[in-house]
Amino acid sequence: MSNPSGLHDHLGYWLRRLSDEVHGRFEAELALHDVTVSQWGVMASVFHGHDTTKAVAAHMDIDPGAVSRLVDRLAAKGLVRREPDPASRRTVRLVLTDQGRLLVPELAELADRNDLHYFGSLDAGQRRQLEQWIRRLVGEAHPAPPPDNP
Repeated sequence: MSNPSGLHDHLGYWLRRLSDEVHGRFEAELALHDVTVSQWGVMASVFHGHDTTKAVAAHMDIDPGAVSRLVDRLAAKGLVRREPDPASRRTVRLVLTDQGRLLVPELAELADRNDLHYFGSLDAGQRRQLEQWIRRLVGEAHPAPPPDNP
């Protein structure tokens, strides 16, 4: 009878541990600003031009309903607001408030410092390689849907 593999023999275990640590440390830093990691993701997405619930959901690879709930919480905090799109009555645009727009760079700095804490021992080439491997593995696990054919 063969000896089954142990918990620490699995790369998935180590990836989850790393993810939990990176996320947990960042979450604690963001909590000082009353923002969660998911809320920061929405704010950063809107800051960089993804200005509808659908666009943010696609950018973050999460459900539009989840984005809508996150926007509700951010709106209650005065960081994001919804505005009608003047070009389309059916479209609602997401806009950072002045307070939200000022906060995004500060939170991005926290994200940068968190990355440096965990990945700073890697040189630029190693970081690029790690990112490429992760993107490849995620892409292979969740291939993009085929393009729509009219």
